Amino acid sequence: MRPARGPLRRQLQLAGLSLATWRPTWPRVLGLLRGFVTSFLALAVSLWALPGEQVSGARSVAVLAVAVLLLGALLRPLLISLTVLAGSLGMLVAGILAQALVLGLALSIVPGVQPFSLPEVVVASWAAAAVAAGVNWLFDASSDDAFLGQVLGRVVRIAHAHDTRGPGLLVVQLDGVSEPLLRQAITAGAMPTLSRWLRSGDHVLRGWHTGLPATTPAGQAVLLHGDVTSVPSFRWYDKALGRLVVASHPADVAEVERSLSDGRGLLADGGTSVSNLFSGDAPTRLVTMSDARLPSSDRGAASFFTSRSGFARSIVLFVGQMVTEWHQGRRQRLRDVQPRVHRGGVFVLLRGLTTVVLRDLNVSIVAEQMARGTKVVFVDFVDYDEVAHHAGPSRPESMRTLEGMDRVLQFFEQVAGEVARDYEIAIVSDHGQTQGATFLQQGGRTLREVVESLVAGDDSVSAAEDDARPSEPWGPANVLLTGATRSNRVVGAAARSAQRRRHRDDPRDELTVDRRRSSVAAPDVDQVVVAASGSLAHVYLADEPGRLTRERVDERCPGLVEGLASHPGVGLVVARSAAGPLVAIGADGWREVTDGEVTGGAGVDPLADYGPHAAADLADLDARDHVGDLVLLGRYDRSLGEVTAFEELVGSHGGLGGPQTEALLVHPSCWEVPGADTRRALTGTEVHATLVGRLDDLGLREPAVAATPAPREVTR
Repeated sequence: MRPARGPLRRQLQLAGLSLATWRPTWPRVLGLLRGFVTSFLALAVSLWALPGEQVSGARSVAVLAVAVLLLGALLRPLLISLTVLAGSLGMLVAGILAQALVLGLALSIVPGVQPFSLPEVVVASWAAAAVAAGVNWLFDASSDDAFLGQVLGRVVRIAHAHDTRGPGLLVVQLDGVSEPLLRQAITAGAMPTLSRWLRSGDHVLRGWHTGLPATTPAGQAVLLHGDVTSVPSFRWYDKALGRLVVASHPADVAEVERSLSDGRGLLADGGTSVSNLFSGDAPTRLVTMSDARLPSSDRGAASFFTSRSGFARSIVLFVGQMVTEWHQGRRQRLRDVQPRVHRGGVFVLLRGLTTVVLRDLNVSIVAEQMARGTKVVFVDFVDYDEVAHHAGPSRPESMRTLEGMDRVLQFFEQVAGEVARDYEIAIVSDHGQTQGATFLQQGGRTLREVVESLVAGDDSVSAAEDDARPSEPWGPANVLLTGATRSNRVVGAAARSAQRRRHRDDPRDELTVDRRRSSVAAPDVDQVVVAASGSLAHVYLADEPGRLTRERVDERCPGLVEGLASHPGVGLVVARSAAGPLVAIGADGWREVTDGEVTGGAGVDPLADYGPHAAADLADLDARDHVGDLVLLGRYDRSLGEVTAFEELVGSHGGLGGPQTEALLVHPSCWEVPGADTRRALTGTEVHATLVGRLDDLGLREPAVAATPAPREVTR
């Protein structure tokens, strides 16, 4: 066994290995030259902006730039170690002050520079970060290359010290990207790296059908755990618990994972989960919703917060994304682009968080894990899904996020070529998105308001709370806030305060219902719970346990089913009949779901517009836990390919219609995949089996220990 080495000795050995293996190739020389030019320009502009004459001339700035680069290279390993030891507060302080510390030391040793106060050093360091981001943009038409190049350099140094050989697997999830959209992006030239993989024959693109619900929690439940029963939507009502369960709340996701996990998830044998909802039973869980903690002990995260092209650069680009979002939203309004939704408020912040800060943090973490030889890594990037919800699935700003994802894939390919472990790279998505105007836009009222008016028998009833505001985009922010509350006292207090404000602003997620049990009385409107998730919604009579039949719902709420089925924003209503069959009710006809014969109304099949899998998808949804007494699908317009969302999202998913159920799998061509010789879409369980089977083939899966599972109570 290799003897333990202290952090200082390890860093010295890393530095020695880096120097011993460094060769003056043209790319490296040009990289050093570029780093010097960027640093020189950034420092010159930032020092010029400060009051007074700070430096004696260009020569002093050049010497200062060299000093900053050298001190940063020497001190960064120490800063990373200190950040890991200091935890969450150390990570925050490092992100704010690390570059100021390096600049301050350089200023103190370079002759010809006037003394700086601490505030001036901090301001100068952040100004330099902003200028450097702009300079790198001029070099690359993107500032990503400088950041990725620095991360790759760190990967090479770490890989020399961790000669962990053998096969490995990296699974990259492109959240919300449908298979048809990916093909469109490839043919449009937006994803040249992925195009090269596919055209060379190294990889194969397959589609997989998500069924109902087409949501991230359901998708990751099957991809990571092979589960197809625990998750009926993005949010649902648990009658046994007497409360709403929301998949953007870490505590709720942790509880769901405890119920679906058997301990043998995809990542159980030495894997790492990064930015997922569920962990896949990974022993290492970083920025994962079900175990929401800040990744303060991860050296990849620490390097992101301390590097000159890391946190400071991301914050600068974060602000840039906010400005970009404001401009793009305004452009849609001026051009009267239809359909569209409001793109202001908190979404401006969330877009910058997910498409810049969280993405760069994920890249740093995954690169570190690969450099250290982790067997299998599963990471979720939500960039596209976040933007497409508010801009539209195929709008230019949404497609542009895929260009950034392609650069990330190219970077991971480079990392795989530098580390000792032989990584295979696969790409999956959890669902797609379908565009359309919202339920509120079409009818002037939210779904909850319509339900309450039908229950009360008064068309003037108006809901006191806004149930149309989506909560899915809050997922990444909730992970970081919840992780902070579990960290040290100072950071935790601030994060708890932010969470309290967030819930005060979003009363829907603290929905309370009257829990009085009554088997005869008509329900008050507060006893009816509406849980909307994109183009899918569940309606519960919360005061009665179990799944109610259509007849019982009619007895309790006369006119509710017919009123919803005839609403122009509702495509169909699904309920169980007292005789047993599942029934789909539309405005002009109804049918038994599995029978296929239209037996009511004007004879129009309510499933006809939703495609050939609609009946099977509804039957599968009916077998899941916590399904509503009534299930609603948003109306799908086949002529426009648009679906009605029950939330204020112009790009939505959850239900049926369009590409929202058409997810993707890109895998190396050597893999064994069920039905590989056919054009049919895979199922979620087949994708999970494919990933697990590949781990078995690579020898990365430990034999399962036979055990008798405990009986699990199923509530339907």
